[in-house]
Amino acid sequence: MDAEATVGAYYDALRSGDPLYPFFADEETTVKFGIGERLTGYPEVREGLRSQTETTGDWEVDSGQLLVVTGDGGDHAWFSDDVFMAWTDFEKGIRYEFETRWSGTLERRPDAPRDGPGEATTSWRFVGMHVSTEGDT
Repeated sequence: MDAEATVGAYYDALRSGDPLYPFFADEETTVKFGIGERLTGYPEVREGLRSQTETTGDWEVDSGQLLVVTGDGGDHAWFSDDVFMAWTDFEKGIRYEFETRWSGTLERRPDAPRDGPGEATTSWRFVGMHVSTEGDT
């Protein structure tokens, strides 16, 4: 699976409620910015995404302008996208809807462990991801 397919697989996993943390590099320098959150280091990313998966559902993720570029060496890629996303927070009983902007960086990890959902199909891992709404700076 190439970097672009990995981004698509991440969107699919989000829609279906599958674990998302296997898509991220197991590094202390991994970072994920979401709407209202900053997760730094793989342990924090893993726990934040586990909690999100447990407490939310009914996800809509509609990609609008996905652009993925792979670097000359073939081991790094970056992406950007405009994404409509919506979900239900089960704990609060609230449905959220946002027009968002996504960007991030992926690295090819040929030695990545393959023991979970998402990991069996790709060797690409997000090392950084940023999701914001139009009003965010």
